[in-house]
Amino acid sequence: MSRRKSVTFEECFANIQTYIRKPENLALIEKAWQFAHKHHEGQFRKSGEPYEIHVIQVAYILSTLHSSPTTIVSGLLHDTVEDCEEVTTDIIREEFGQDVAAIVEAVTKIGAIKFKDEKEYLASNHRKLFIAMAKDIRVILVKLADRLHNMRTLQYMKPEKQKKISNETLSVYAPIAHRLGISQVKNELEDLSFKYLEPAKYEEIKNLVRQREEDRNDQVQMMIKEIQDMLDVYHIPYRIFGRSKHFYSIYKKMITKNKRFEEILDLLAIRIVTDTELHCYEILGYIHAKYRPIPGRFKDYIAMPKANMYQSLHTTVVEPTCGSIFEIQIRTEDMDAVAERGIAAHYRYKESPDTAALGQKELEDKLTWFRDFSMMTDEESEDPLEYMNVLQKDIFEANVYCMTPRGKIIALPQGSCPIDFAYRVHTEVGHKTVGATVNGAIVPLNTQLKTGDVVSILTNKNSPGPSADWIKIVKSGHARNKIRAFLQKRDQQDRKDRVHQGQQMLEDELRRLKGDAKDLDIRKVESILSSLSLKSADDLFAGLADRKISLQAVTDRLIRNKPGAVDDEEIMKIYNRAAGRSHRTSECGVVVPGIDTIQVSLANCCSPIPGDSIIGYISKGQGVKVHRTDCPNIVNEKKRLIPVNWDQEPEDKQYEVKLLIRSDDRNYLLSDIVTTLQQNNAALKHVDSAVDDNNLTATTKLTVGVHDARHLTTLMANLKKVRSVNEVIRTIQ
Repeated sequence: MSRRKSVTFEECFANIQTYIRKPENLALIEKAWQFAHKHHEGQFRKSGEPYEIHVIQVAYILSTLHSSPTTIVSGLLHDTVEDCEEVTTDIIREEFGQDVAAIVEAVTKIGAIKFKDEKEYLASNHRKLFIAMAKDIRVILVKLADRLHNMRTLQYMKPEKQKKISNETLSVYAPIAHRLGISQVKNELEDLSFKYLEPAKYEEIKNLVRQREEDRNDQVQMMIKEIQDMLDVYHIPYRIFGRSKHFYSIYKKMITKNKRFEEILDLLAIRIVTDTELHCYEILGYIHAKYRPIPGRFKDYIAMPKANMYQSLHTTVVEPTCGSIFEIQIRTEDMDAVAERGIAAHYRYKESPDTAALGQKELEDKLTWFRDFSMMTDEESEDPLEYMNVLQKDIFEANVYCMTPRGKIIALPQGSCPIDFAYRVHTEVGHKTVGATVNGAIVPLNTQLKTGDVVSILTNKNSPGPSADWIKIVKSGHARNKIRAFLQKRDQQDRKDRVHQGQQMLEDELRRLKGDAKDLDIRKVESILSSLSLKSADDLFAGLADRKISLQAVTDRLIRNKPGAVDDEEIMKIYNRAAGRSHRTSECGVVVPGIDTIQVSLANCCSPIPGDSIIGYISKGQGVKVHRTDCPNIVNEKKRLIPVNWDQEPEDKQYEVKLLIRSDDRNYLLSDIVTTLQQNNAALKHVDSAVDDNNLTATTKLTVGVHDARHLTTLMANLKKVRSVNEVIRTIQ
């Protein structure tokens, strides 16, 4: 890639004057140049050139895009605040106005902020740029021009710096240029990055292109002559010319499609530019009538524009004489301007009042993805790295184009489903989604969408909102973040409700035990937290509501500290006085060694069964409660635990156990579960089965009667074999 000659300010100004003619605008640009010239004086770039040459080139690149006076002034001044100590944003605002100051501030690097690592620094820097870009598109035009000239002079940097800047350019700036449709900038940024990141491959492709250049040019000119002779007959206005594929695009196709250089179809490419859409389709008809089109290679981007507003007809045909394959693009003059300069073609500055520069609102309407981009920049809860990951995937790599029933195009990442689509339409639409149709047919919410699909989202205002399973289904980071935020907010509210419920449960139980509920102040509750391994009173109340903490264990602790209450030592004395007597098996099949006078019962929280490892807990007024040794309600107990055993010759009886089954939803699922219980001689005491919020999975709660732990293990193993069952859990309340 040959080095470009730097233009002088006089040459740059002459180009500016071709479309900016108002004296006040030209005077402002000259004033900005004098300001930059004065404050950058004595500063030099790595190349040894005066620093002011850089700002002139940035202004010149902006002028080739027909940028506004404000944008060009910002380009001339974009480094003054960062590199000139005496210049501040306030000075820029006073001299050149608020718009210029805002743009300059947005493109100024945030070097004063310290970050944990380089990735976080870059992500934060880019985030600031993108947030500013969402507010004013001129920010990114200046930044792209700045980056393009930096890349053109990258040979003066050290190799490690070259690779670092090139990698950043390829992953951030080239995708932005692509999304804005500025292909002339995007192609040059990609090729320059490719040159420094993969120098050997760059030279290899460059040489391959050069070796075939003469032969390719001959074939292209021959094809152009044939098409000209054909179109002249029909008197259609047109321009026709060959176009070359840029090096990085060739390399990318060789890598992603695993093709040899010779196999890349559109190396031989021709573009035809005409005056109207009707003539575009007419020319296409004549070409298809004369040349054989290759099936599957026709694309109509006029009827279905890309998200960056690109429009053109693409077809690939075979020339019968030489057998060469040509890619032909057909478009109007306006479409060609947008294809080369993208949003800059729409945003180009015009001085007549009735054709003023495109406004930010109109820009958002034309760039279908830009509204989504603006929406994402408001999500300040995400950290910079997460923000960049979302932007990279959802905006810069979005290549699936679906439509709403009204024809609005929604760009999504590969593999997206209707839920991604719903959240891109609006957050509330996503939250209230209950179903979707694609091309008129009802589909599951995990259906993968394809370009061209017309998607309609079915909502219900009474929907409880997204489920956690949706996070596994969606592909866009935007939808994933919105779902997580909703679930987090709902969990916080659920926790508040559970805390209130648990507190009410404790107060009611204290009243039942003839205690005084007023004693339930925060200090007394906090005094027993350590014995339960809890951090806060809210944790205790929530645990009570969830049945994860024994209400009895809490009331025992609170009451034992009351005046006249029986403490642990008294309770243990009662136990010790009873010890040593003959013992008998209790009705629940548990033996307390040496005791036959104390009431013994199985704890409802963990529902122990013969074969489980068990321990006894001496409760106040309710005798010995038998728990599994891993029960969270007694795991932190120290004083009131006593050894207990299962009877060696138990009666033939059944013990209740609670199970939780998670599965994919399907017909006859519950019937198959009940059949499995019958086949395993397990009694069904209670069943509660419901389809989850996502309409894809189901949760089934069972209370079953089994003989012992071995019986339960066999039952659970067989339940796991039931089709669509994913998980079987023995629960503890």
